[in-house]
Amino acid sequence: MATADDLKFQEFDDAANLLAANPDATTISIDEPAEIPKNQHSRLQEPGREEDDELLGTDDSDKTELLAGQKKSAPFWTFEYYQTFFDVDTFQVLDRIKGSVFPVPGKNFVRLYIRSNPDLYGPFWICATLVFTIAVSGNLSNFFIHLGKPTYHYVPEFRKVSIAATTIYAYAWLVPLSLWGFLMWRNTKVMNIVSYSFLEIVCVYGYSLFIYIPTAILWIIPQKVVRWVLMVFSLCLSGSVLVMTFWPAVRDDNRRIAVATVAAVLLLHALLAVGCLAYFFDAPELDIPPAIIPAHNGTAVTTKSH
Repeated sequence: MATADDLKFQEFDDAANLLAANPDATTISIDEPAEIPKNQHSRLQEPGREEDDELLGTDDSDKTELLAGQKKSAPFWTFEYYQTFFDVDTFQVLDRIKGSVFPVPGKNFVRLYIRSNPDLYGPFWICATLVFTIAVSGNLSNFFIHLGKPTYHYVPEFRKVSIAATTIYAYAWLVPLSLWGFLMWRNTKVMNIVSYSFLEIVCVYGYSLFIYIPTAILWIIPQKVVRWVLMVFSLCLSGSVLVMTFWPAVRDDNRRIAVATVAAVLLLHALLAVGCLAYFFDAPELDIPPAIIPAHNGTAVTTKSH
């Protein structure tokens, strides 16, 4: 049985005595600085890479985000596989919409909003809302332009819905697919030129179209100057999101190819906005058929109305 002396607190002896009694013991000194991790040391040596990691993200950061979100992979033929693309809440969607409407210079949209959880919920409903907004606003614009003309009879043009749907959804899917394929092809020529998946590119294009929803509503105003000013303003906002997103991915490529890629992205985006405005809102006025006035001698006289 232990005596009272054995239960008393014993002060530590000198480190040399302890090591002599137990040579295999491990000692730790609190005065020594902690060892700097290798990856942190390499980043300190390369300050330029810190900006690239912030814009494009590194493999380590991507793995950390995926593990933090506890994402589970499922076969693509199962419903659970596609359910993950719509696994977002209202706050995430609103935050991504705000990021697309108010872009922050020097900040990457994918890195800030999309990479942790890319979704198709926002892009799908943004495109659907934009389709009906453009079709309805285009019909109302045509109605207000010809309002008050005695020979005009309003007829709703339902074909504009199908035309708008084909245009918007083709742009939101085919252009990202082409861009993703091009970046993957350039990745075989230049290492680490792209770090975006196809889903991330679709997500960026889908959210970038949100600004055109309120713009299409304001396009009802029957003033061409106002319409084109609104179109240019919306194009600058949405186009800046695309430029700040895809320029960091291609800037390490050949200078001409990088500039041409970004210019093509902006050109296609501008063609969509200009085409929608020109076709649905600034279409030429309907030709009014000439009025037929019967003459007293039995002949009919046609007069053109101006």
